[in-house]
Parts: sequence; structure tokens; C-alpha cells
Amino acid sequence: MTVVLVTLILGALTVLYFYLTRNYKYWQKRGVPCVDGALPGFGNMLSVISMKTHIADFCSKIYMDNKGRSMVGIYDFTSPALMIIEPTLVKVVLQTNFSSFAENAIHIDFETDPLLSYNPFGLSGEKWLNSRKRLTYAFSSMRLKILLESVKEVCTTMEHYMDKKLSNNETEFELKALFSRYSAQVIAGAGFGVDGYCFDDEKKDISFRKLGQTIFKPSTRTIITFVLVFLIPSLNKILKLRLLPKHVDNFFRTLVAELMEQRRKDGISRNDFLHLMAELERAEGDKFDDVMLTGQAISFFLDGYETSSTVMSFVGFYLARYTKSQEKLRQEVVSVLNKYGSEITYESLKEMTYMDQVINESMRLVPAALLMKKRCTEEFELKGSDGVVCRVSPGMEILIPVHAFHNDPQYWENPEEFDPERFNSERKHSIDKFTFLPFGEGPRICVGMRMAQLQIKAGLAIILRKYRLELSPKTQIPLKMIPSAILPTPKGGLWAYFKQL
Repeated sequence: MTVVLVTLILGALTVLYFYLTRNYKYWQKRGVPCVDGALPGFGNMLSVISMKTHIADFCSKIYMDNKGRSMVGIYDFTSPALMIIEPTLVKVVLQTNFSSFAENAIHIDFETDPLLSYNPFGLSGEKWLNSRKRLTYAFSSMRLKILLESVKEVCTTMEHYMDKKLSNNETEFELKALFSRYSAQVIAGAGFGVDGYCFDDEKKDISFRKLGQTIFKPSTRTIITFVLVFLIPSLNKILKLRLLPKHVDNFFRTLVAELMEQRRKDGISRNDFLHLMAELERAEGDKFDDVMLTGQAISFFLDGYETSSTVMSFVGFYLARYTKSQEKLRQEVVSVLNKYGSEITYESLKEMTYMDQVINESMRLVPAALLMKKRCTEEFELKGSDGVVCRVSPGMEILIPVHAFHNDPQYWENPEEFDPERFNSERKHSIDKFTFLPFGEGPRICVGMRMAQLQIKAGLAIILRKYRLELSPKTQIPLKMIPSAILPTPKGGLWAYFKQL
């Protein structure tokens, strides 16, 4: 009996082993270089899934180990995936042959996460096109000027908050925490036309920032959910874990329904995203589906909250560390604002070109999107400059290691240095745009890019004209990112002193 049981167990383990490793000769059979050391069931991903290695470091190591090659195969758990490591192939995937790679490799199930399923990042086909059209409408130059009015109110609120803290001799701030308040308040005002209570500590439990923390703050639940959604979507199709907590889902459904009903009735012009959607609804002569509309509003919240505050916190860090760049940027801010009567305007922000350089250089060093994952939608033959040819089948994931491209000495001189002059008017034209991808590129470039830049520049301008930033010893240098964090998050935080000028 024991012999039979042992035989059955060994047989089952053998079958399981062959099932889990069934694809592990895929790249060898096709003559494509591949990463060694694939483990049954995990492929090459064990160090990432176990949180020992940050995904950016994982991709950068593969990238650097295979320099001189055009592409390299990996095993993403049990599935073969292709990492492309030369800019010409990135251009093919993101732009030239976009139709063959039209989807982002993420699946958000409508039944599990109905509101998030309308996020343009995960949409495809006609749904993506329709969503793109609406958001492009909302973020046109004319409408950004409307949204800027709400952003300016938040800038004033943040300024008062800073003044109050400084008057109480509180001069040290964790930059991500500060800019999370700012970006969440911007979204509450510019997105929904409401007070987000993000600078009111007495109401912190009902603030928009609290909602953002519920979704993005690292916890066992969020880590597992994000791993399943972004790294193992096939498994989440079975487990159906939702990214958006139920109470957050209910909050936004109720809020948007009430606000849109108000917008439809009174027709009063407001400086927010929902008003622009109501305006578009009237122009098209057809009432938008409430779930779709709430999904669009949630996208405005999610896409603007965490990424913008992350970018601002790293910009603040580099300015505090590199005081010459900070002083040069302050001179530009003061000079431009004086020209416009000390007012933040769409035109004044546009004139702050050195600020663009600083933001770009910060995003080069630490992009919010460290890795792009595309999905092949039509069979296509990728041809590398090294002679490697790969016929990519529909469904295969294509990995684009953004962080590795941004830090490659082949494309950037002294890439580890913070040097905003890389992006000045003389030098920026020599940059291969497919080696600099903070917002993506091609038809699926981030539709909210200009809104993000607007709110980041406005917030930084308000701070720099009044405060000097000095790096606190609490900031651990060199920066080490927390492997389990969704977006780049340094261990110990980014701390700086704010000194009033």
C-alpha cells in the first residue's frame, strides 16, 4: 500500500514538473537568446515574486547582461516573454507597428473591478479609442486652462499649510507625504470640484489622500493584489482579487452620481473634470453610462494621485541635493512670475523651460513607470540589428525596460549624474526619444501627461519662490527602493528641510 502511495505521489510530482516546465525550451527552439536559470512554475521571476529584487533592478540586470543583443527571451512564470533592448525595436512596438502591439499587458476583469476596467491603461479596441477621445478632449490646451484654476486654489492651500507648519518650527518634511497631500487635493478640486481635506489634519480620515493610501499604501493585501494583476494576470482570472476596495468603489459611485446630477440640472460652469464630461455629454447628445463615467473619474484620481506625487517627491529630492540647479530654477520661477504679476498662469508655466529640464532629468533617473509591458495582438516578425529574428505570436508579452534605457551610458553620458542640461534646447534634439519613455510613446502615450506636468510645475513654482529646500540626513543615500512597492519608493523616505526665503 505504501509503495503504491509513494509511486502515485512521485508520478503526480513528475506530471506537475513537466506541466510547469512545458514551455521552457521555447526560446532555444526559436534561436532567440534567453536568460538561464528558469525554475519550475516561477520561470525567471522568483527573486521578484519573493520581493528580494525590485522589478527595475531585475530588468536592468537582464538588460546589461545582454548588451549588444537586440532582444532576449525570459520566462515570466510559465509563459515565454520577450524583452527588447534596442531603441529601434521599441519604436517598432510602440509606434511604427502599433496595431500589432496595441494592448498593454494587463487584464482588469469587469465583473471583479467594474470601475477600474474603464481605466484607459487596461482598455483595448473601440473602448480604448472612445476613452482616449474623451480624455483628449478634457486635456486640450483650452480645458487645461480651466482646470488650472482649481490647481491654483490648491497651491494657495498648500502655501498656507506650509506657512502654518513653519510658524510652529516644523521645518522638516517627508516629500512624498507632502506631495501626496497636494496631488490628492488637486484631484479633488480639478477632478470633482470638491474639498479633499488633504491639508486638514482634523479631517484626515475622510480625505481624498486617505482614499489614495487605501489603494496604494503597501500592505499584504495590496502587494498580493498588484502582483496578481500586473505580474500574474492569468492566475487572477481565477482568483478574481479586486484592486479597488469595495468602500472606495461605493464612495466614488455615490459622489459622481450626485455631482453629475447636479451638473446636468444647473448647467453652471465649473473648473473641474466632471464639468468637462457633462459638457461633452451635452455636445454628443447622449447621456453617458454612469459606470463608464465613474470609471473615467476614478482614472483621473488613480492616474494623477500616486504618479504625480512620486515624480514631485523625486524632483524635490534632486533639487534639495543639487543646490545650484535649485537656485537656477528659483531664478527662472521668480523671473517668469514677476513678468505675469506673480500669477500662476498657463502661459507662465509654459515659459518655465528650465523646470521642464529638471522634471525630465528627475524622471530619467527615476521614472514612475519602471517597466512597460505590451501584448502582441497580431502576429509580427521582429528583426534585431544583431540578426536575431523573432516571430511574435498574439498574446505574447513584450517587456520594455524603461529604467534600464534611462540609465544606459550608451545613450546618456555619465547617466548616474543629475544634469538637467541634457534637456536644454541645444542638446535635447540629439536624444533618441525611444530611450526616454517617462510617459510612454506612440498612440498610447499617457493621455494625462500634460495635466500631470501642469500640476507638478504649478506646485513646484509655489514652493520654490518662497522656500529653500535642504536635504535632511534622514534621507538614505544612495537611494534603495523598496522591492514590494508599486511605484519607486525609497527606503526611509525622502526628507528635506524647508527654509523660508
